Amino acid sequence: MNIIIIEDELKTAKSLENIILSLRPDVKIVGQYQSIEGSVKALLEQPQPDLIFMDIQLADGLCFEIFKQVKVNSPIVFCTAFDEYSLEAFKRNGIDYVLKPFSKTDIQEAFQKVDGLQNFFQQKVIPDLSNLLTKLSSPAGKESFLVFKNQKYTTVQTENIAFFYIRNDASTIMCFDKQEFALSQSLDQITALVSSKQFFRVNRQYLVNFKAIKEIEHYFLRKLFVKLVIETPDKLLINKEKTPAFLSWMEDR
Repeated sequence: MNIIIIEDELKTAKSLENIILSLRPDVKIVGQYQSIEGSVKALLEQPQPDLIFMDIQLADGLCFEIFKQVKVNSPIVFCTAFDEYSLEAFKRNGIDYVLKPFSKTDIQEAFQKVDGLQNFFQQKVIPDLSNLLTKLSSPAGKESFLVFKNQKYTTVQTENIAFFYIRNDASTIMCFDKQEFALSQSLDQITALVSSKQFFRVNRQYLVNFKAIKEIEHYFLRKLFVKLVIETPDKLLINKEKTPAFLSWMEDR
């Protein structure tokens, strides 16, 4: 079996490669790509692989742009920190949708689905998506975070958090009362822990609480400018590729 990995975070791509080879030593990783442009070029110029592991948010946009430029016949396992794209993923040869941070068990289960769908496209068999949709049903989310500050441990209720953001290369909580706390988890990990209905990853640096959003303005190049009820260290911009998902999330109340 030939496999390609499309993932813009090199550490994540390497971790995924190691898990794949530990589970299936006989497979070949025939390519790793970090961008839409590189992926499209590879899929056009080389034979398509037997399976693709694909992140949704790539360095130059959402992976769905790939399908507008090249016909992809390979089954795909989507690996991402964002669950709001699940239905779109199923339309794009998706046979599984693994949320980050993924485990070896998650990848093993994905391979089991691949095994169960041998000759999938030739037989035009529709996969059973009920278990996948159940898996993707939005959980209540983590209710609090344990933090350490001033030589003391305490908990911060998630409902009191206005946003999470990257500060000095570390994840940081900003509460509605403007208290700040450092966290050991990455922003990808935090995104997977909190409710996707309550929090939205507006960009790589910010994960925002719906209750913290004050107003939204149109910005240059079809971006959105998001203003919160408390000031953020950086201007919150949402790129045009992510705008439809964000507006849908805002409306889904």
